[in-house]
Amino acid sequence: MRIQVINPNTTVSMTALIAANARAVAGPGTVVEAVTPATGPASIESHYDEALAVPGVLAAIAEGERSGADGYVLACFGDPGLDAARELAAGPVVGLAEAAMHAATLVGRGFSVVTTLSRTRGRAHDLAGRYVAAGACRGVHACEVPVLELETDPSARKRVVDLARQALDRDGSDTIVLGCAGLAGLAAGVSAELGVPVVDGVTVATLMVQSLVTLGLRTSARDEYARPPAKHYTGILNAFTLA
Repeated sequence: MRIQVINPNTTVSMTALIAANARAVAGPGTVVEAVTPATGPASIESHYDEALAVPGVLAAIAEGERSGADGYVLACFGDPGLDAARELAAGPVVGLAEAAMHAATLVGRGFSVVTTLSRTRGRAHDLAGRYVAAGACRGVHACEVPVLELETDPSARKRVVDLARQALDRDGSDTIVLGCAGLAGLAAGVSAELGVPVVDGVTVATLMVQSLVTLGLRTSARDEYARPPAKHYTGILNAFTLA
């Protein structure tokens, strides 16, 4: 089995972090291929960033289809281009926030999200409204560390832990969801400090895709997720024209 894990931003060091954590949980015989798109933003911290990340994601999906990938993980908490990716991919596609939020509902009654910047909180709330029952997501909290500084700011981990502890009390939650792929690898340590389940979407999404492929389950192409109608795209989108 070959799972393509796509980092929708173009920062290679973050792709390496994502890859290490995905490979750590993949089962025997599962090959994790981590991909950095050729085009897109260095990090995704706005709706503008997210929109401009989607062409790179779709190009990576198209290449994965040509090379025979069995399934895909979109490793960004905004799940950019998830629906479009499902229209292109033969195998299952799972988003980071989608996987993490679903998993959180299986190990607690309510969860809080700890993310990077406050301007991304609205997107997390929107996704929670789509993925989980009303009231399951009890709060979204920002540590105000930019995505790329998660690797370099020595205070970042402590800020995440402190904020998660406050969120548990403030929201009455019993589970924490890490709301950024750049936080991959912190779940076990933070969980040990707080004494509650802490969910990292990179690892959960990887195992979800692995399970779906093992079960022979793929996205239904009956209607909405059928391959998009063939049409011409102009200008810089010409390469995305479908036959």
